[in-house]
Amino acid sequence: MPAGLGVKGKAVVRSIDKISAFVLRYGLVLVVFWIGCLKFTAYESKGVFNHASHSPLLAWAYHILDVRNFSRGLGVVEVATALLIAAGPVWPKLSIVGSMAGIGMFLTTLSFVITTPGVWQAGYGFPALAASPGQFLVKDVVLLGAAIWTLADSLRYVADGESPSRSPCEHRRRTRYEEHHQGSTCMLSPE
Repeated sequence: MPAGLGVKGKAVVRSIDKISAFVLRYGLVLVVFWIGCLKFTAYESKGVFNHASHSPLLAWAYHILDVRNFSRGLGVVEVATALLIAAGPVWPKLSIVGSMAGIGMFLTTLSFVITTPGVWQAGYGFPALAASPGQFLVKDVVLLGAAIWTLADSLRYVADGESPSRSPCEHRRRTRYEEHHQGSTCMLSPE
């Protein structure tokens, strides 16, 4: 923590750290779960088709499944991914699996920026993103970052044999404190 913070300032930082970790994990869970549930609707099935049918990663699936069943399958994967990420505080190993699925999912949807027609605003080209689908797709960069964070958070606690119920700030502070008391050159206080 910054050296200039007093005891109250450090407590505020710890509180913000806990809140941000909660909002990042469960905001990601909410978005993925909600979008997964929408995959069972007819209108969302059509929206998925508009993107996935142009993707070399997913277009092949439409030779096996119809538009609605493909979308339903994605919905099952997305709902399962959300539930696995949500399990992180209790079962971090499950969250690792869910986070990796989320990373794969967001990398796939980000690839649609390259493969989906109409991503770039007509008459402007790169870097002018069309509102839909361009701006709709590019927000997945943030969701990708959240999935990478939940992966790192869960991996950290599995590696330490702990549950990620503490915030990353508390984890770092405890680790530094333990290093200091085990003869490490780290001179940070447990505060």
